[in-house]
Amino acid sequence: MTRRRICIGVVARGLALVGLWLHSLWCLGAAAPAPADTLFLVESNGNHLSETYRYLTEPFSAPPTPQHADSLWQAGRFGPGPWHRTLNLGFVHQRLWLRLVVKNTLPAPTRFLWSIYNYTDSATLYGRRPGETQFRRLAAASSRVPAAERLFPARSLSLPFTLGAGEVAELYLRIDHHAGALYMPTDVTTTEDFLAWEVTYAFDKHWVWLLGFYWGSALFNLVLFAYLRDKIHLWYVLYVGCTTLFLIMEDGLDALLLPSGPFQLLWAVGQFNFMLLATACGISIMQLFLRLRAGWPRLHRAGSWLAGLALGFVGVYTLLYPAAARTAGTGLLLLNGVRELLLAAIFAYGWVVLLALLRKRRHRRLALYYGLTYLFFFAGFSLFWLNHIGFTNLHLMQPNALAWGLFFELLVLSALLTGRFQHTLRQNAQLRIRQLRQRNAQGARLIAAQEEEREQLARELHDALGPNLAALHLAWQGKAVQQALSSSPEAAAAGRHTELLLRHLRDEVRTFSHAVLPVEPGLGSLSESVEALTELINLYGSPTVRTYCDKGLDQLPPSLQQTAYRIAAELLNNAVRHARATCVQVQLLRLPAALEILVEDDGGGFKNTKNGTGIGLRGVHARTEYLRGQVHIDSSDQGTTIVVRLPC
Repeated sequence: MTRRRICIGVVARGLALVGLWLHSLWCLGAAAPAPADTLFLVESNGNHLSETYRYLTEPFSAPPTPQHADSLWQAGRFGPGPWHRTLNLGFVHQRLWLRLVVKNTLPAPTRFLWSIYNYTDSATLYGRRPGETQFRRLAAASSRVPAAERLFPARSLSLPFTLGAGEVAELYLRIDHHAGALYMPTDVTTTEDFLAWEVTYAFDKHWVWLLGFYWGSALFNLVLFAYLRDKIHLWYVLYVGCTTLFLIMEDGLDALLLPSGPFQLLWAVGQFNFMLLATACGISIMQLFLRLRAGWPRLHRAGSWLAGLALGFVGVYTLLYPAAARTAGTGLLLLNGVRELLLAAIFAYGWVVLLALLRKRRHRRLALYYGLTYLFFFAGFSLFWLNHIGFTNLHLMQPNALAWGLFFELLVLSALLTGRFQHTLRQNAQLRIRQLRQRNAQGARLIAAQEEEREQLARELHDALGPNLAALHLAWQGKAVQQALSSSPEAAAAGRHTELLLRHLRDEVRTFSHAVLPVEPGLGSLSESVEALTELINLYGSPTVRTYCDKGLDQLPPSLQQTAYRIAAELLNNAVRHARATCVQVQLLRLPAALEILVEDDGGGFKNTKNGTGIGLRGVHARTEYLRGQVHIDSSDQGTTIVVRLPC
């Protein structure tokens, strides 16, 4: 009994498994019915188009006629399209034929559009109705002209045809595309349905705010570049520009947005070449952000070579593509193949750099930050590129994965560059502080050297030239010289005149030596030095010099006292020598935040009061500007007033 039960159980389980297997086969057969022969046209027919059309690829050298294509159809060369999916043949350099039998189920004659939503060098639609033996060309168009110049003005390549109510037609669509990828999103719809879809397309596919974000981030980095002159922001703008151009060319928005000249220029360069240029700009951004030049010179040179190679290839491609497209031979295949290899090499270079920097602790944080931005774009572009070459046929988001990858990359990269901007501001502030300190130190050393030189000059005048002049004056007053001069009235007059000149020269040297002698601790304060200089000048009797010095001047920093003394002495010397004044007043006033030096005379004045006419006033301006002070000069025929304000 036990063995019998076991056998019955085994048989029952086997029958159950067979039943499940048969059920799965039935389900698979039900999920994939045989392709239909005719597409029954309604308002919109995109969902069922792939169930109905047949396609064929052949060399560009084959006869481009619908009769030739129909003969291949009769020979069974056409295959069915993918089920509810976009036709994606990948990296194929061949002509594509699509065959579709359609019937208008609408109650009135209707104009339909067969639209291709990717760039196509040329597309031609042929049709034949029942009973006709020859195909007629219904429409032809090329994506190489902007939307306004096409047969049906739209961003897509739309080929119109008209069918009466219940009318049937056999259609052949010939597509010639030389860019190295046959990815053909297509549908058939009425004109009214197409226009209704196009009106809301930019909003439904999120293009309006995506483009706004791209251009806004580019403008923001232009502002940062103008402020900082950091080249990474300029490369960012170029990167965003090239990638945005690639994306709008992918969806045909360039045909609507651009006039004929710029549109033709873009397609002379080529859509995927803009992506190549964008990746070259991305290399420069990566090099600057990760500081590769200083820390990783070999990786930096490799990236620069790759970027230069990409730029050179774009130029070569632009020049050679027209001739290669006409011949449609191995040259075209070579150009497109090298482009794909360069794209793959540049993306591989990015990962090599990031992985190399992750191994070093000092660069790990920067590598992780940039790796996050790179990952977003790499993921989006990888899916886009795999679809482009035919490895996959996945469309996870609208408008495409690349657009969203760029969005998240720019979002993170903008945050990183904002942080870099703040870091640069801090560095610049610290640099300005260091430069200011260095400048102050250099200025202090220069002033100290000048003061030392002035002191040496004053001592030489006082200790060397002064005694010699005094000795000469005494010798001139000697008995022998006086007897010789008394020999005649003329000699006596010349002797008296010479004695006056010697006395005047001796006093001048003494006054000048005191004017240039610096204020030193223990040798006299600022007030004492100004008063001593005034006493020397007053020995001449004209002009009369009066001084006033506030209390507390001696507590000022020594460097400020030295500068104030130099300015006061120079202004007083100018008034005495050049103003032809009878009275000069000098005041040194201690204000809460400044030291004010006022020199006023009743002389003839002068005209050029901006920077002065002599070396003395230019020196006063230079000393004042160094201390960030102010000089005000008021001069007229009744006299001159000069006010110098030095911040304490």
